[in-house]
Amino acid sequence: MLKRFFFILFFINFSSIAFALEKCKWNNQKGVPCVTITKTPNTSLYNSLGVNKKIFTRQQIIESGATTAVDILKKVNGLDYYQTGQKGQQAAIFMRGSESNHTLVMLNGIAINDQSATNGLHDFGQDFIQTIQQVEVYKGANGAHFGPDAIGGAVNFVTDVDYINNYSINGFNFKNNSVNYNTTKITENGWHLNFKGTSNLSKTNSAKAKGHEADGTKNYQVNLNGNRWLSDNLKFKSTFYYRDTKSDYDSSDTKEESVTSDNKMYALQAGIEQKTASLLDNLMFHYHNYDRKYYVQGRKDKYYSESLVAKAEREVLSNQKFSYGFGSEYKYDWGHYLTKTFSSQTKGHLSNLGIFVNAGYKVNKNLLLSFHGRNDDHKETGGNQTYKINFTQLIGPLKLGATHSTGLKNASLYELYGNTGQKHIDPEKSETNELVGEYNFSENIKLISTVYRTRMKDRIKIKSDWSAYENKKTDTTQEGLESEITFTGKKQKISITSHFAKSRTATGGPNSRRPDLSYGIDYSKKLNFVNYGVFDFDLNHRFIGDHIDWTGSKNEFVKSVDLVDISLRKNWYGNVISLNLTNLLNERYEKPGTYSQDGRAISFGFKRTY
Repeated sequence: MLKRFFFILFFINFSSIAFALEKCKWNNQKGVPCVTITKTPNTSLYNSLGVNKKIFTRQQIIESGATTAVDILKKVNGLDYYQTGQKGQQAAIFMRGSESNHTLVMLNGIAINDQSATNGLHDFGQDFIQTIQQVEVYKGANGAHFGPDAIGGAVNFVTDVDYINNYSINGFNFKNNSVNYNTTKITENGWHLNFKGTSNLSKTNSAKAKGHEADGTKNYQVNLNGNRWLSDNLKFKSTFYYRDTKSDYDSSDTKEESVTSDNKMYALQAGIEQKTASLLDNLMFHYHNYDRKYYVQGRKDKYYSESLVAKAEREVLSNQKFSYGFGSEYKYDWGHYLTKTFSSQTKGHLSNLGIFVNAGYKVNKNLLLSFHGRNDDHKETGGNQTYKINFTQLIGPLKLGATHSTGLKNASLYELYGNTGQKHIDPEKSETNELVGEYNFSENIKLISTVYRTRMKDRIKIKSDWSAYENKKTDTTQEGLESEITFTGKKQKISITSHFAKSRTATGGPNSRRPDLSYGIDYSKKLNFVNYGVFDFDLNHRFIGDHIDWTGSKNEFVKSVDLVDISLRKNWYGNVISLNLTNLLNERYEKPGTYSQDGRAISFGFKRTY
C-alpha cells in the first residue's frame, strides 16, 4: 500500500494560484456559456449558506471521463458504492454508513426514487450521466431539508440548457465506446432549445466473479431542454429526460446464458420561475415513469411505477440580515411488479403532501443562524415532522458549523402491500448531529473536517420467520470523521481525503459493505512540454478498507483495494483529445462479493466544439 501511495505522490510538486469557475446567471437571455448552477432547492439566501454540497459541473464530468453516476459518486469522500458487475449492472451507494435506501435521489430538486423497487432503493447503475448538466451530493444533515428518504443524504441530478455546442467520441474498440452530441439554438422569438443525446456500448467480462461468458450493456439517453423568458423577471422552463439501459447479467453461477434486463426511465418537467431583487418564485409540475424487465431463460420479472408531483416554493430576501422561504409539494405514486423467477408481487398507490419552511438570519458578518422545518402527510403513516437547525460562526480564518437534524423514511409499496407487507408499519426515523470545521491556513491551503453521528429508530426489517415486515425497536448508530485538506498551486491542485467510519448493527457488529476506513487523493496539473504544448493531467486515487461482505457461503472480511484512475487531455486547434486509464493498478476485486469489477481499461476521446 505504501508503494502505491508514493507512486501517486511522485506526480506532485507545489506552486501557487487558484482555479476559477464561472457561475450561471438566472437571466441568461443571451445564452452565455457558464459552468456552475448555484441554486440549492428548498432554501433561501442566508440559510443556504449553512448547507454544504459537493458539485460536479458538466465540465468536471467530461474531464473526469465519467460515463455513469457510479463513476462520479465513487470519488466522493464518505460514500461507499457497490455494483453487481460492470457498467449497466445494478448499483447502490451507502452514504456515511447509512442503509442503501436512505439516499434520496432527485431530478432538479424533485424525488425520482423508484417505488416498484422492493425497499425503495435507487439503482445508480442505470444512471449514465453524459446528458446531465450537474450532479450535486448532499451528505448527512445537508440533505435533511429535502424531506422523506434523505436520512443518509441526497443526490440531485440537474438538467439545463448547455450553450456549448459539441460532439464527442470515446472508447477503445467497437464494443466499448460512447458517442455524445449537444446542440442549442436560440430562436427569433426567444426560445432556448437544447438537445443532448448519447449512446453507450460496453462488452467486458462476466458479471459474476466465477462466470464464463462476457456480459455487456447498451445505453441510450436523450435530454431535451426548452427555456423562454416571458419577461426580464419571468421564465418558462421545461425538460424531458429519457434513458434506456439493456444489459446482460448473471442470475447465478449456473444461470449465465439468456439472462438480460431492459431498464427504461423517463421524466418530464415543466414550470415557471419569477425573480425580482427580493424574491424568487418557482412552480413545477413533474411526471416520471420506470419500466423494468428482467428475462431469465424464458421467464420474465416485470416492475413498473409512475409518479406525479406538483411543487411550488417562494424564496424571500427580507433585508440584509434575514431571508426566508416556504413551499409545498404533492406527490402521488403508483406501481406494481410481478415476478416469475421467484414468488413475489405487489400493487398499490401512495400519496404524500409536504409543506416546508426555512429561514436564515445573519446576526452579524461572522454569525449565521438557519432553520428548516417540514411536515409530511402520508397516506399510510399520517403526519410526520422533521427539522434542521444550523449555527455557523466565523473566527478569523476558522469557520465552525453545528447542525442538528431529524429525518424519516416511509415504507415502500412492497413493504406496505407486498407478499410480506405490513400496512400499519411506522416510518423509519433518524436524528443527526454534525460539527464542521473549516480552517484556511493561507490562500492556498484549506482544511475541512466533519464529525457526524446518526441514530436510527423504528428500522423497517423483515421478521426472522420472513412472514412480514416490522419496526425494530433497537436503535442503531452511524458515526464518523471526514476530512479533506486542499493545496492549490500554480496550475495545479491536490486534495487529500480521509473517512473514519463506524456503522454498527443492533448487536454492535459492523454493518456489511461499509468499511471503517477509506482515503484518497485527487490531483490536477497543467503539464507544459516544450515540443507538444500544454496538457491537462488528472489523477484520482481511492483506498477502500477491508469490510464485511457475503463471499458466496458466509459473511466475512474482504480485502482492501486501491483504485487509481488517470486522465490526460490536450486542446488541439479547438478540439480536445483525451486519454483515460481506469483501475491503473489492475486490481482484481469483487464489490459486492461474488461480483467482478473491471480490471485496467484504457479509452481515447475526441471532442469538437462548434
